[in-house]
Amino acid sequence: MKILFLGDVVGISGCSKIKKDLLNQIEKNKINFVIVNGENADETGVGLTKEICENFFECGVDVITTGNHVWDQKDLMKFIENENRLLRPKNLFEPAPGKGFEIYKTKNDIKIGVLNLMGNVFMKKCENVFESAKQFINNYKLKKDFDLLIVDFHGEITSEKNAIGHYFDGKATLVIGTHTHIPTNDARVLKNGTAYQTDAGMCGDYDSVIGMNKDNSLNRFMKKDSVKHFPANGEATLSGVIVDCNIETGLANSIKSYIFGGQLSNT
Repeated sequence: MKILFLGDVVGISGCSKIKKDLLNQIEKNKINFVIVNGENADETGVGLTKEICENFFECGVDVITTGNHVWDQKDLMKFIENENRLLRPKNLFEPAPGKGFEIYKTKNDIKIGVLNLMGNVFMKKCENVFESAKQFINNYKLKKDFDLLIVDFHGEITSEKNAIGHYFDGKATLVIGTHTHIPTNDARVLKNGTAYQTDAGMCGDYDSVIGMNKDNSLNRFMKKDSVKHFPANGEATLSGVIVDCNIETGLANSIKSYIFGGQLSNT
């Protein structure tokens, strides 16, 4: 079974690329399940909306994860309460609308758990992510509660992501980092069988500063006249990973970086 995970979708550019190419890419790569981090998908580059979520589902997305920008578009708070295919970080301070974990059943009756976590370092305040991970592992077991487990770790620093990857090694199918918008070149299967990559990258225009207009971003860094950040709108690259999953063990047979279109290419 193959799972495609796509990193943070940024603005109109990223949404348009998903609408244009995702269904064809699913068929071409023989993908069985698709997870997308959508927290930057709004035209402003922060948050997402009910309409965007519904468009993603129509394009073949099975689950949408998020992160620190989950509430930036306020209409999402009501929508997330009734849409179990949309997740927010599980370790947000409670009470919070929606859920951070859900189990999904495929057409072949395979149960896929998806867990959305957010890091603590340089991020919005949330509960200790390692305590939340510990509680989750105590309460749920691979091959008992679900056949596969995908963990989206939305975090700023590589060491925190690395540590979570090792913490879940042998207990999850995939641990994948999101948030920094730059794909890392470290896709691998860890010692105990969990696929891992520090950051999936973004689905957006890479002729930018992490998806935002590069000229305006440079002006902000150089203290020149600038406006609020807004997304770049050139052709997007779809960035993420494809994991070949072992249904019998719940672990990963292999993982490979997935990069399609736009400025980047697989090397």
